[in-house]
Amino acid sequence: MKQTLEDHDEEKSALLKDEDRYRLLIDSLTDYAIYMLDENGFVVSWNPGARRFKGYESPEIIGQHFSCFYTEADCKRGLPALALKAARENGRFEGEGWRVRKDGTRFWVNVVIDPIIDGSGNLVGFAKITRDLTERKGAEDTLLKSEEQFRLLIQSVTDYAIYMLSPEGIITNWNAGAERIKGYTPQEIIGQHFSKFYSPEDVAAGLPQMGLQTARQVGRFEKEGWRYRKDGSKFWASVVIDPIRTPNGELIGYAKITRDMTERKQAQEQLERAREAMAQSQKMDAIGQLTGGVAHDFNNLLMAVLGSLELIRKRLPEDPKLKLLLNNAFEGARRGVSLTQRMLSFARRQELLLTAVDVKALVSGMSHILERSLGPLMTIETDIPEGLPSIKADVNQLETALLNLTVNARDAMAQGGTIKISARLVATPPVMGTRALNGECVVLSVTDTGEGMDSDTLARAREPFFTTKGVGKGTGLGLSMVHGMTEQLGGRLRIESLKGKGTSVELWIPLFHGEILPAPVAEVPIAAADSKSLVVVVVDDDQLVLTNTKAMLEDFGHTVIDAISGPAALEVIRKTPHVDLVITDQAMPQMTGMQLAAAIRVDWPNLPILLVSGYAELPSKTAFELPKLAKPFSLDDLEDAVARTIGGKAVSNRFDSSYRK
Repeated sequence: MKQTLEDHDEEKSALLKDEDRYRLLIDSLTDYAIYMLDENGFVVSWNPGARRFKGYESPEIIGQHFSCFYTEADCKRGLPALALKAARENGRFEGEGWRVRKDGTRFWVNVVIDPIIDGSGNLVGFAKITRDLTERKGAEDTLLKSEEQFRLLIQSVTDYAIYMLSPEGIITNWNAGAERIKGYTPQEIIGQHFSKFYSPEDVAAGLPQMGLQTARQVGRFEKEGWRYRKDGSKFWASVVIDPIRTPNGELIGYAKITRDMTERKQAQEQLERAREAMAQSQKMDAIGQLTGGVAHDFNNLLMAVLGSLELIRKRLPEDPKLKLLLNNAFEGARRGVSLTQRMLSFARRQELLLTAVDVKALVSGMSHILERSLGPLMTIETDIPEGLPSIKADVNQLETALLNLTVNARDAMAQGGTIKISARLVATPPVMGTRALNGECVVLSVTDTGEGMDSDTLARAREPFFTTKGVGKGTGLGLSMVHGMTEQLGGRLRIESLKGKGTSVELWIPLFHGEILPAPVAEVPIAAADSKSLVVVVVDDDQLVLTNTKAMLEDFGHTVIDAISGPAALEVIRKTPHVDLVITDQAMPQMTGMQLAAAIRVDWPNLPILLVSGYAELPSKTAFELPKLAKPFSLDDLEDAVARTIGGKAVSNRFDSSYRK
């Protein structure tokens, strides 16, 4: 059917209406710049969105080349021509970049360029759609900047190892702190499982996976423990693991933070050791004070027992049965004396005669007695270098200590073995207990390969009366005596022992530096006047000792006046016309023996005074020296002490006006 003119006009009118509708559609889009370019890139149309984005009115921009929207740098690079070429060859070009408005300001855009082809397949131009994404770009840049700052922050932290793990525990990143603390570079460790930092025992026990499981289930895992560096060394680590989840709750990995707490751990351990040492020191001091007090009182009791037994023995008839019982009583009392001496040694209250001691010579001189004491099953080895400096010690006490230690070593090796006695010089002693040793020390050690001690036994080894030996095989005072002696010398006792591995006991003793040490009391010839009687004032606050001493002196034929205190003794001396000798105890209330002696010297400077002491309780510095007699003493001890104190003076020189000033 032929198309009529009327039909053609209607079709043309419909096309015009469609074109109007498309134009209305494009003009109503203000969020997009939609315009056309001819085949050479010149602008041929311009919508309101383009005007709003770029600032140009239609008459200003139509006919201009679209490269005017590009930055100068992009134009020099030929980006406008490349965009058209890509659209022409590929059928589409899309990209993002900076563009320039009419006023010179820049904005970030998303650009799409499509070629326009006519019905014959010829290129007639390009459709260009531009969207302003400046706000999104700003947000992205801010986010990227934040992420970069966060990355720099994490990488700048060197005191903490901060890194991420995959859900399976694989390391996915690594900061500088992790490299410093653990020793691995990112290239070495990324992709490895984090269990690499655990000990084989912890890995076998499943601790790494337990940490991840706890973090996943509870929301956090935190713990401290030993971890390993690349070089195999250990460090004490504080570890925190947090799960990383997406907004919908999906687990995508873990954040792990590790801090090296080794220094804090060591400081805590040192503090704990110091506290334990202080507690042990306070405990030992308290035991020492108690032991010293008990020993002092026990000495007084033994004094009364021994003195009375001696006087009884002189008066008893010769009866074998009585003699046996009396000797048995004497032996028991003497054992008590030995026990108190050990107790006083532990309490650091025995009187030491300090001299310069050559350790090598001392050990060599003891070789025969050690061999006889230890028996044929023991081999004694010595390792003492030549030229070792002398130490300041009491020779007799040090020999007794060394004998005690070797006997203990022998008892720890029932089937025999080797006991090694060695010595070495230590220039800078470590801190032991609650205080440091001053200056150089010689370390004298006795080492065995015996049964050793467990930790509980080792902790109590120095305590008096503590022993692991059977009943009747030891008093438990050997080590405590050695401990007390070394402390009194200004040194230390160190014991190292492991069950089944043996024991090493070390005596750390300060060197002798040429100090002027008290000279031994000179032997004064005993007065050849056995029948001569003296007037003696005896002073003691213990009535048992006072009575016993008085009876012993009276047995010698002396006249004895007793006094229960220092002030009472002064009163007795004032009222007595003739006094030859004062014998006084040191430890007394109100006035000590030394204080009494000082008071006597004021008015009677030439009156002989004998000081009796149960232990080394004298002050370290006194204005004068007095002859001393240690408790408990025998009749012979007392007789010798009296004679030496008097110094051979005749009885005619009894106290009278010549004794006064």
